Amino acid sequence: MSKITAIAARKILNSRGDWATEATVTLESGTVAAASVPEGKSKGSFEAVAVSAETAIKNIEGEIFETLHGLEVSDQTNIDKELCRLDMLDGTSNKEGLGSNSTLAVSVAIARAAAKEKNIELYQHLGETFGLKPAMPRLFANLINGGLHAGSNLRFQEYMIIPKSHDVKEASEIVRLVYENLGKELENKFGKRATLIGDEGGYAPDFKEETEPLYLLSEVLEKIGLREKIDFGLDAAASNIKAKAPELTEIYRKMIKKFGLFYLEDPYGEEDFSNFSTLLKEFPQTLIAGDDLTVTSVEKMKLAESQKSVNAIIIKPNQRGTITEAVEAVKQAREYGWKVVASHRSGETDDDFIADFAVAVGADGLKLGAPARGERVAKYNRLLQISDIL
Repeated sequence: MSKITAIAARKILNSRGDWATEATVTLESGTVAAASVPEGKSKGSFEAVAVSAETAIKNIEGEIFETLHGLEVSDQTNIDKELCRLDMLDGTSNKEGLGSNSTLAVSVAIARAAAKEKNIELYQHLGETFGLKPAMPRLFANLINGGLHAGSNLRFQEYMIIPKSHDVKEASEIVRLVYENLGKELENKFGKRATLIGDEGGYAPDFKEETEPLYLLSEVLEKIGLREKIDFGLDAAASNIKAKAPELTEIYRKMIKKFGLFYLEDPYGEEDFSNFSTLLKEFPQTLIAGDDLTVTSVEKMKLAESQKSVNAIIIKPNQRGTITEAVEAVKQAREYGWKVVASHRSGETDDDFIADFAVAVGADGLKLGAPARGERVAKYNRLLQISDIL
């Protein structure tokens, strides 16, 4: 296959109006491919570090290009290892020097260029490269936004509906119907302002307490006859909440017993492995997922497994900075028997890579926000396109 002859970068705007980074890779064959990188607002302290867009551009067009120039585009694993090695040369091990936004933009652009060279879909190329079996994920749709993703009084960050269907077309229609009818119900009950949306496209009204959104969602689902086709999910993002573990545990107990909560992400702080473990022992039928707890890090995952803290994990490629590192985390999770949920970020771009990634690794779920805002809709539409191909 072709060798890398040029790598350029530029600033683009993300969904929060912040500057993000886009990298463009050119091959000796003339093939060109680009990729841009999202950034989270609710970040774990142990995530790989993103640098400013200006610094990322300098790093991409400088050190990174000098290192990768002339390498075969098909050798993704070696390219990603070179990016990690280059970071180590700068005296860092968490992308503080190069920036995870610099390395991931290049990593994804190279994968996309390689797929173009082979004239196959990106998810197919990733599957072939890493020995993975593609499969369609369930949709984890965040329809009510709170926490750092909204300007409401809601402490918890994401209230999700999770269609039980793996048929993306059916699942997308379910999400669309619930979102539409939820908006109508909110307007009827609380007025038009209740339908203002948060960072991930979900509605962001004020509520009296943390279980009220699930009561409202249940009411809507019963009205439109979809309650039996939906599971509920919650991302508490508890690292951002000033509350003690016993108070949080009582809320989760109520949610699990009353609503059969299927999925619960980051119920406690990012280093509280013990309370994660205690909750999982009490409710082993619920997916207790690590995000800030595990930050797509194999080392953090090993610690979580040693304490039996989780049975599911969020995979966010920008938490590490290369595709290879994200895939390694997926493979480690599978060895532990954990469920895998790939995820977008709150500060998104129009890049739909995460949809291809979720399919390529056979993720059990994909968090992709509500079916509103262009950067979220791009992920839905890419999944729909892939479903037609499959």
